[in-house]
Amino acid sequence: MTYYKGMKVNAFGLPVSKNDHRSRIKRKNRKRNFYHTAFSSLFNENSPKNLILMYDVAEEKKKERDWFRRQLKNFGYLMIQRSVWVGPSPLPKEFVDYVKEIGLQDHLKTFKLAKAYTGKESVFN
Repeated sequence: MTYYKGMKVNAFGLPVSKNDHRSRIKRKNRKRNFYHTAFSSLFNENSPKNLILMYDVAEEKKKERDWFRRQLKNFGYLMIQRSVWVGPSPLPKEFVDYVKEIGLQDHLKTFKLAKAYTGKESVFN
């Protein structure tokens, strides 16, 4: 065995642990893979888009936020701005329950529109 700066190293100059030179370093704060449930859309393509949904999800919940965006697209929602979407209502109860379960309910606001959104509206008539 060779030593470098007081530490045992192998033939490639890599440090060798005291117990087993083949052991790997274990990470203590390793994040587990978390796969969210996928919900199928109950809405058809021509469903009136009469619900505005706004959210502000922190960076710490990036996986949940990305999952949420994918689900909104799946439900036929259109992005108006990065965190403002419009689409059909009502959202499925199972979906709403799951959003509560993963802790996103406090980051969302919904508003029912009096008239369906078509994308052709103009505020400057």
